[in-house]
Amino acid sequence: MINFPDCKINLGLNITGKRTDGYHDLESFFLPVPLFDALEIIEVPNKTTLEISGNDLTPDENNLVVKAWHLLKKDFPHLPPVRILLHKAIPMGAGLGGGSSNGSHMLLLLNNKFSLQLNTQDLFEYALQLGSDCPFFIINKPAIVSGRGEYVTPMNIHLEGYQLAIIYPGVSISTKNIFSYITPSIPNKTIREIIQQPITTWKHELKNDFEEIVFLKNPEFRVIKNLFYESGATYASMTGTGSALYAFYPKDINVPSDEFKNYFFRVFPSIQMV
Repeated sequence: MINFPDCKINLGLNITGKRTDGYHDLESFFLPVPLFDALEIIEVPNKTTLEISGNDLTPDENNLVVKAWHLLKKDFPHLPPVRILLHKAIPMGAGLGGGSSNGSHMLLLLNNKFSLQLNTQDLFEYALQLGSDCPFFIINKPAIVSGRGEYVTPMNIHLEGYQLAIIYPGVSISTKNIFSYITPSIPNKTIREIIQQPITTWKHELKNDFEEIVFLKNPEFRVIKNLFYESGATYASMTGTGSALYAFYPKDINVPSDEFKNYFFRVFPSIQMV
C-alpha cells in the first residue's frame, strides 16, 4: 500500500508563550502544498525496516515513520512488521513539515492496511505524540494551528488569482536550536484576523517570529526574500523555522526562475488544497 505525503507552508508564525511541559505555544496558519514524498509499506515476516531514497539522511531509529510503527505496535500487538519504502522529494530542515507529514501518513497507512479502525480523533492523538506539526497532516486542510499544535481549526482563505513559489536555499535549520533564541510575545493582531484581510495587506502585518533570527545567521535568505518582492511578489516570507522561503505572485506574472536557478525552486499555479 502506498500514499504520497504532502508538505505545508506557514502563513505567519507567532510564538506566544513557553509551556510548563517544555514546549511553546504558537499561532500559525498552515496551508497544504502539493509537493509530495512517496511512502509505501509491505508486510514482511521478520522485522520492520526502512529504506530511503531521495534527499533524507535521517537515521532509521529517529525517522518518524519508524516511530509511528512502534507507537501503534504498543497498542496493537498483532501489528505485523513492515518493509517501509520512503522516497523524499520534500527538502529536510526546510520548515515545510516533510518529516511530520511522513509520520502522520504512516499512521494513516497502517490504520488502513491493517484495519485498526482508528477514527480521526484517535489518529490525531497518536500524531501529537510524534510531533507538534503532525496532527495537522491527519486533517490536511488549510487551518489555524495553535497550542503546541494540538488545536487545528480548518479555515478557508481566498487565494484565487495567485500562484505560489517556494525556494529551498540548501541549508537545513535545526528547529530545536532556533527555539532557544526566541522570546515569546502576544501580538496586537492575531494571524486569524490578518489572513482574512486582502493579501495585499499581509506584507506589513503577517510575520514569522523566527525570520529575523534566521536572517541574521543567514543573510542570503533576506536577499532571496527581497528578490521575490523585486520580481513582483505580493507577499513573501520564510516558512516555519526555515530555511525555505515562499512568495505569492499574481497569476498574470511570469515568476522569474533565472534569479533562483541555483536553488531548489518550485512554482505551484494551484494553491488552494492538496
